[in-house]
Amino acid sequence: MYNELTEVDIRKMQEEIDYRMRVVRPKCVEDLKTARGFGDLSENYEYKVAKQELRRCDSRLRYLRKMIETARVVKVDSAADRVGLFDTVDVFFEDEGETERLRIVTTLREDALRGIISKDSPLGKALMGKRAGDRVRVTVSDEVSYTVRIDRIEKGSDDDSLPIHSF
Repeated sequence: MYNELTEVDIRKMQEEIDYRMRVVRPKCVEDLKTARGFGDLSENYEYKVAKQELRRCDSRLRYLRKMIETARVVKVDSAADRVGLFDTVDVFFEDEGETERLRIVTTLREDALRGIISKDSPLGKALMGKRAGDRVRVTVSDEVSYTVRIDRIEKGSDDDSLPIHSF
């Protein structure tokens, strides 16, 4: 299994790893040492919180390293008239009679509430490689599907403006 990421995704993850190793983790370790000095560990809330934060930091570091380790670098280029990665697309939802503006990105930078969807989502998969004017059937599951029309494609680039999401 691999993750399809761009060079910018990998660079952003490496920057976060470096920051966590230089700043966040040492602070968590120091907070844990300080909290340990407050006395009885069984009733020491500060110790429990510090330990949780250190585990959260270490978990994030493992996640980022695994993502980089299993990454397959994808190119951002696509044909001028076709939907590609980082393009903004005006999509008309036929069932609802509404148009939405969506941006297609990698899974690390999606934010559906802001109209930034993953190329691996059902809608993202359906739109990739299509042209303006195409009607596209989006299959969510065996029971759920809907049709959209691509009204406009605005070519984009991986301009480093979208952060990678965290947990």
